[in-house]
Amino acid sequence: MAKGKFGTAINCMDGRVQLPVINWMTEKFGLDYVDMITEPGPDKILAERIFPNIDSVKTRVLISVEKHGSDVIIITGHDGCAGNPVSKDAHREHILRAMRVIKSWGLSVSIYGLWLDSNWDVEIVETIEK
Repeated sequence: MAKGKFGTAINCMDGRVQLPVINWMTEKFGLDYVDMITEPGPDKILAERIFPNIDSVKTRVLISVEKHGSDVIIITGHDGCAGNPVSKDAHREHILRAMRVIKSWGLSVSIYGLWLDSNWDVEIVETIEK
């Protein structure tokens, strides 16, 4: 097991969302490290179970949880996403569906769905506690 407290972020590859998510997670959960799993439009990938991307995401999540001891996973959608260019409402629906997919993996973790607006402010869409 790795030293330090880890969390897991399933986040868009868009460089603009990396620091806001890392900063929010480290402050909210007192983390030392955030394992970043990035994809273009990850909320859509999980919500629509797009293969092989979803298998790759799950493999990386399992490493974070099993090897680093992460006990919190976030899935993020954001304004202006090039990988999932849909409305805020559609993103919110994708985030909720993606959270259910993550929950189906049977991990003992808390799951947070996040929305980042055009100012990169974080809004909690939903929480599933472990």
